[in-house]
Amino acid sequence: MNLVSIILPYFNKKEYIRETIYSLLNQSYQNFEIIVVDDEISEDSMSVLTEIKRIDPRIFILKNLKNLGAGYSRNKAIKFSKGKFLAFCDCDDLWDQNKLTNQLRFMKKLNIDACYTSYDIINDTGKIIGDRRAKSQLKYNNLLNSCDIGLSTVIIKKKLLDNFEIFFPNLKTKEDYILWLKLAKKGVIFFGLDEKLTKWRKLKNSLSASSIQKIFDGYKVYNAYLNYGVIRSIFRLIILSVNSILKK
Repeated sequence: MNLVSIILPYFNKKEYIRETIYSLLNQSYQNFEIIVVDDEISEDSMSVLTEIKRIDPRIFILKNLKNLGAGYSRNKAIKFSKGKFLAFCDCDDLWDQNKLTNQLRFMKKLNIDACYTSYDIINDTGKIIGDRRAKSQLKYNNLLNSCDIGLSTVIIKKKLLDNFEIFFPNLKTKEDYILWLKLAKKGVIFFGLDEKLTKWRKLKNSLSASSIQKIFDGYKVYNAYLNYGVIRSIFRLIILSVNSILKK
């Protein structure tokens, strides 16, 4: 059984992280390590994460010296990780107990390097308020038009990041979208498993829920990271925004 490194950046999610951690520990596939990166760096986070670490010896806590953001925190965990596979989860999302088992079986069957799944959307109390269905395949041109990959559903082979020297950029939102685009531009295909194996928590005060932040970072996706010109970047941003609205 191959080792899976599960990566979680932590910032101000103390009311949810225990439930998240237990959903990871309850996996039917048990050969994993959990790497939590403390990006809050407070007495409160130290207390919460010290308690979390005591739950299971497979949990590792890394501590940033200053607030670096989710992207850079994931990069730090990737460098520390020992697994053949990388799985990502936010500290307020939840996994179905068969997530790792079903995805790894799917990846082995198709002999693929990157996989994502369908997922439910839940609110702060855990009530399901929507869902997203995974498409069979996503290539670069597909991803340019719409960010259809839920971060907490993704499993990739670690070698993808070793070979291409690609990591998460320093953005407040859409840092995962840029990584998927860069991998896809190198020819990586994201295969979708149409099973809802993750619950993504949508919070009103989160950065991912901020429309202004999304627009600002969406422009940077194309202009700063894909090196598109101003007009082409604005055009792409309009298409991305329209598709985002249509999904609601």
